[in-house]
Amino acid sequence: MRRPGYAGTMTGRAPSSGSGTAGIRSAALRTGAALAVAAAALSGCSSDGKGTPVWTAGSSAADSASESAVPSAATGPAPSASASASPGSSAAAWKVFTDPAKTVSFEVPQDWIVQSVAPDAGALPGALKITVKDADGAYLATLQTGLPRQPAAACAADAARNYVVVSSVPVDLPHAGGGGTIDPHVVFRVIQGYKYFGSYGITNVVGGDGGKGCALQNVVRGPAGKGDYSFGDLTVLKALAPDQKVAPAKAFDTLDQAAKYVNEGPEFANVQRMLMSLKIKN
Repeated sequence: MRRPGYAGTMTGRAPSSGSGTAGIRSAALRTGAALAVAAAALSGCSSDGKGTPVWTAGSSAADSASESAVPSAATGPAPSASASASPGSSAAAWKVFTDPAKTVSFEVPQDWIVQSVAPDAGALPGALKITVKDADGAYLATLQTGLPRQPAAACAADAARNYVVVSSVPVDLPHAGGGGTIDPHVVFRVIQGYKYFGSYGITNVVGGDGGKGCALQNVVRGPAGKGDYSFGDLTVLKALAPDQKVAPAKAFDTLDQAAKYVNEGPEFANVQRMLMSLKIKN
């Protein structure tokens, strides 16, 4: 059903089989217990999962397939699995959002809220900006198209932070190649600061060398003339200072908590299915 304020079309048709839970399960291998063990090694904390993850609604990401097992120069090896997928979405009914021009579409749980808003200044002609919220109105993600190309900011060696790819699943989307890019992946990554800050999104931009980086982009380099696009809770994830606002990034006390959010929580399972269902017309 179309909600007031939607600048798009919601249909109740069944999602395509390639983008459902079965497709996600077969797309990748869950890291599971291997990540929990690695989390203890990387964080220097217990992997028993005690304590409550401190997160808010939102964040970003960007990584390569090879980065899904990023070694940490400071603390030892990260998980050995090449990818992970959530255990399965919890939503019983799904609907499909399509913009009026039918340039993009994606699936969301029936009770989630999808709304088109004005694109940011500087976006290319025909650009879209679409926000997604859960049934309670809590922010989850933003899809943006027609983004102007933003070169990666310089990252001094002493400013780079350890990061870990908790989940990385390939997805078939139009993209441009070139230096520092890979095929698009749906990822969840955490970067280490005073906490482990996490974000999910779609990217084909490599995060950094040797498991270290300053900013992890949830951006896909689009085909020539189309601009870049982003679908995630943040377009860029950075380590935050204690006096900075955490939202919409998520924050965890340990990597084990981040792993449980990905592998056991219903929110990420539903978000991952939504991100993997994205279709963009060339």
